[in-house]
Amino acid sequence: MSQELLRSLVWTDYRLAVLFAVLLPLVLLLWATVKRREAMQRLLIIYWRVSSLLVIAVYLMIGNLPIAFLTSFLARVLIPVGLWFWTDINEEIEDQPDSLLKLCLTAWRWAVTVYCALGAIATIPFLRCAFARTVYDTPFCQVWREAPLIYKDALHANYTPGFLAFWGIVGLIIYLLYFAYFVVVRLGKEGRSALDQ
Repeated sequence: MSQELLRSLVWTDYRLAVLFAVLLPLVLLLWATVKRREAMQRLLIIYWRVSSLLVIAVYLMIGNLPIAFLTSFLARVLIPVGLWFWTDINEEIEDQPDSLLKLCLTAWRWAVTVYCALGAIATIPFLRCAFARTVYDTPFCQVWREAPLIYKDALHANYTPGFLAFWGIVGLIIYLLYFAYFVVVRLGKEGRSALDQ
């Protein structure tokens, strides 16, 4: 694959991520809040918790940390799981009367699921970048860092990549601790119920 085609595909992925992973769920959360649809609100809050791993991956990418590739891949796997895992939320949403909000939420859930599944499959070849010693010396891996660096220049121009990577690592540690607590403690107690999520 040519470098220009790869660059084009990577940038398309970042644009789709902004649309499907940031803008649409934000609109849906605000809409569900205004309409007072608690099950939808809970689902979207859980989504934001799970998808925060994507943001962590961006900060790790800014700092040249190869683990960003693995983090990004895992986020693409966990997001669909987080959207469909909860039996009580799924039942509550299914039982709600048909509305434009319900249709949009359902369409978005399926769109994000397909986007993440295809994205996870497409990023499998890039997982080798997570384990390479000179990961960012190769254009194959380096292309993924272009968008995060533009994001850094736009929002964090006064901070060094190392400082932002530090906060990415802190975020990853907190995420992993919360995830471990969820798997070891909460999942055993409450199963697939999101009542207290």
